[in-house]
Amino acid sequence: MQIMEDAAKYPAAEGPGARNPVNPAAENSAAKNSAAESPFAENAADSSAARPLLFTPLTLRSVTLRNRIVASPMCQYHSVDGGPGAWQEINFGKFAVGGAAVVFGEETAIEPQGRKTYACAGLWNDHHVAAYRRLNDFITEQGAVPALQLGHSGGKGSCHTALRNWSPLTDDDAAAGMAPWTTLVPSAPTAPAPWPKAREMDAADIRSHMRLWIEGAQRAADAGYRILEIHGAHGYLIHQFLSPVTNRRRDHYGGSRENRMRFALEIAETVRAAWPRELPLFFRVSAVDGRGGLWDIEDTVALAAALKDRGVDVIDCSSGGIAGTSSMPVVRRVPGYQVPFAETVRRETGCPTMAVGLITTADQAETILRTGQADLVALARELMWNPNWPVHAAVQMMGQEAYTLLPPEVSVRLIRREVINALPLNRTGAPASAGDEALSERI
Repeated sequence: MQIMEDAAKYPAAEGPGARNPVNPAAENSAAKNSAAESPFAENAADSSAARPLLFTPLTLRSVTLRNRIVASPMCQYHSVDGGPGAWQEINFGKFAVGGAAVVFGEETAIEPQGRKTYACAGLWNDHHVAAYRRLNDFITEQGAVPALQLGHSGGKGSCHTALRNWSPLTDDDAAAGMAPWTTLVPSAPTAPAPWPKAREMDAADIRSHMRLWIEGAQRAADAGYRILEIHGAHGYLIHQFLSPVTNRRRDHYGGSRENRMRFALEIAETVRAAWPRELPLFFRVSAVDGRGGLWDIEDTVALAAALKDRGVDVIDCSSGGIAGTSSMPVVRRVPGYQVPFAETVRRETGCPTMAVGLITTADQAETILRTGQADLVALARELMWNPNWPVHAAVQMMGQEAYTLLPPEVSVRLIRREVINALPLNRTGAPASAGDEALSERI
């Protein structure tokens, strides 16, 4: 490609005010931190020591990721009857164009009553499958892997969107077409609020619930998703079964930790059997309940080990969602605040982990990987702010060759800009050869 030859001839400018395509801090960090032992040693062995681990491919079962950057699941509240439209196509498509390796959609319900709001995403009919397939085809064409997070809101359903602070729906909302519904919970509330109404799941509910997970996993595969994640965090139904704050059952789904884990593990087994064997399965956990909670990191390690035994490939480590009256402190929102959870789970179980939570810089992400705290880094709000974060990080760490992470129609323009900026006639005003003048005009 002629433009790449021109770029090699005229490297990026140096000196005051010039953009240095290589980040010395990242090089120093990589030199100081030797690569930690990884469950994916074969991937690490293929990369040169100079290449940032952040931009080293990773293979999970049959799926190879072009780098370690994940667009984390983010609720959009723009779905119509559960299905995606133009908003999702543009919103999630731009993360694929911007260089992320994995693009998760939003939390997606396995049934209408499993949504938090009427505007939440769902995957419960074949109409949804066709709509998601169009979105996933585009994501795949950009070199990214489409991923889906399936879940059920449980007692956190039947509410308004984030713009109204998730306030519960009431009979007054029915006139606007948003009638409240009865939510499903592991245990009836001891002091029920007027809204939403809640019903404790019985054995028949649990059996039918498992069938919904089978159908959801099968539809996800039909829709072209290549990674599936079970949402077991943030105070939703699975997490409600795990935490003794919300699970006061007296049957074999309540009481001991082993019993409280049973619902989550049965779902994992059910989904793993329904999801294609060659495709990876993730599981998102709340590593700790949150302020006043009871489920803690020791419990999460036990759950992660059991999930690994059942074919879960990656534990996605988040936190929070259930509050109680214990002395458990709030998780302070500082940079990388959930990374220690991912590190602990990875170290104690040997299961690959994904770190998420205020990861905002390339150096920070690289350090997380180099020091063995996680195998993947997930960004949410930072990608909302800058969907091109992956390619910006790549150029910062590896130079202008990283522009090729972008679609060729975009990268060729940016590389041309670098060549033009590097020409002596544009940098210093010095006399230029006829060849340089022709090159400047041509590109």
